[in-house]
Amino acid sequence: MGNSINVDTTLVFQCAAILLSGLLAGLMYGYDCSIVKGLAKLPDEQYLQAFRSFNTTIQNPYFMISFLGSLLVLPVATWLSYHHYNSLTFYLLLSASLLYFIGVFGVTIGFNVPLNERLDNFPLLNATTDDISAVRKVFEKPWNSYHRIRTIASVISFLLAILSLVKQKI
Repeated sequence: MGNSINVDTTLVFQCAAILLSGLLAGLMYGYDCSIVKGLAKLPDEQYLQAFRSFNTTIQNPYFMISFLGSLLVLPVATWLSYHHYNSLTFYLLLSASLLYFIGVFGVTIGFNVPLNERLDNFPLLNATTDDISAVRKVFEKPWNSYHRIRTIASVISFLLAILSLVKQKI
């Protein structure tokens, strides 16, 4: 005769979406306001070496849980909220999901990853100083611009997910 726990699956997914998107937004924001600025101060060869190191290091379970988890959990929370909560909650989650899919995942896969791959394929050890400088010039500004888009999109997506919880009772 124990107590049974009534779990609201929709709320669980909504909270998971908020947590995962918040973790990712924090990573993007932190990277944008610290790592990008620190890397900018490095000489060209050190910049490229450090960036390659970050590109390799970021591919880990912690990152993938928040990056891919948000991509999966936000739409599930949206779908579950369609009949469970009011329409404002649904539309906030739908907006968060779409913004995340396009502005974070889409920009990452469509722009940042190809730039990362080009950098990884650059023969740094055999390159001249001029080659290294040229690669940095072609890489740094576009990568940072796309990252800024991802940062803004992830923060707004996170905010919309939070608002969906706050506004669900209206």
